[in-house]
Amino acid sequence: MSRTTIARRELGSLSREKTIVLAILIQLIIAGFSSFLVVGLTSLYDPGGGGEEIQVAVTGEAADELIAAGNEIEGLNPVEYRDRSNARDGFDRGDAAAVAVAEHRNGRIEVSVEAPQSSLQKTLVVVRLRAALEQLERSERRDRAAHLDFDPIPLPPSVDASPYFGFTYTILVPLLVFLPVFISGAVVVDSVTEEVERGTLELLRVTPASLVEIVEGKAGLMAALAPLQLLLWVVLLGANGIAISNVLALVVLTTAAAVLAAVFAAGLAVTVPVRQRAQLTYSFGALAAFAAATALPEHPGTTVALLAIDSPTLVTYVHVAGYAVLAAVAAVALRVGIGRIDSETLG
Repeated sequence: MSRTTIARRELGSLSREKTIVLAILIQLIIAGFSSFLVVGLTSLYDPGGGGEEIQVAVTGEAADELIAAGNEIEGLNPVEYRDRSNARDGFDRGDAAAVAVAEHRNGRIEVSVEAPQSSLQKTLVVVRLRAALEQLERSERRDRAAHLDFDPIPLPPSVDASPYFGFTYTILVPLLVFLPVFISGAVVVDSVTEEVERGTLELLRVTPASLVEIVEGKAGLMAALAPLQLLLWVVLLGANGIAISNVLALVVLTTAAAVLAAVFAAGLAVTVPVRQRAQLTYSFGALAAFAAATALPEHPGTTVALLAIDSPTLVTYVHVAGYAVLAAVAAVALRVGIGRIDSETLG
């Protein structure tokens, strides 16, 4: 019995795992109907990105400045009121969704806001007013810089990017890349520990297959399925009008990440052959690794996004190459480590 036979056996049993099949179907729906899902999910990712217009009652000495800034924000309609009492009356009648009082204080503009308690409307008000305040700050910095005796640090350029673009390439695409990777490792943990707990691993050991071939057959299959899923997601995203660039580099990155996940899962399953404990340890380990990746010059999620939008840097390609080398080293280390383990310790 070779690695290929083990992999075919594993693939047959995998198709009967309802949880795994359901997880793949969910990803399939996300990728296949991404153009529809992005519109709804973006409202959660960026509540201020669309929807109804929000009218805000603005009053105070600095009302003109705040209104000028608010008029540049899509979905925000600032209306000036004579005083705070009238603004509050408009809020109580439902004419305005919030009240903003802007006053000059010691050379600064202070803004106090009364917002509704309704969670959804309050979120919309806060997001759009925050954008208006940021615009007001930029305007004030620009105007006051002309009266300074020195040149201040220039403001970064304002970017008018679509929230749909940001959500698609910074959330959706990385999700479709790394979710199959995580699932691959989880399946390896389940498969190996199940063989140990049921005693079927000893039956496999009776065949000509070595322990290394058994583990490599199981882990290798799952590591190979992740990039295949990625290619399917790329096709489905393209059918929905979402173009993905640098597919080859993304395949290399996904394969390397899947190999790392499968190696970690296989090593864990062999050393901790108890299904619940191994799964819990794998889950926490994978989350910890993803969190620790923030210490890298470029987070893996950022690498995926930069490759997908065709804006990779030298650092991006260095990271992809580094992941590939690390995966190769990890695979060799797993092979050597399992080769030294006596099968009796797994009983």
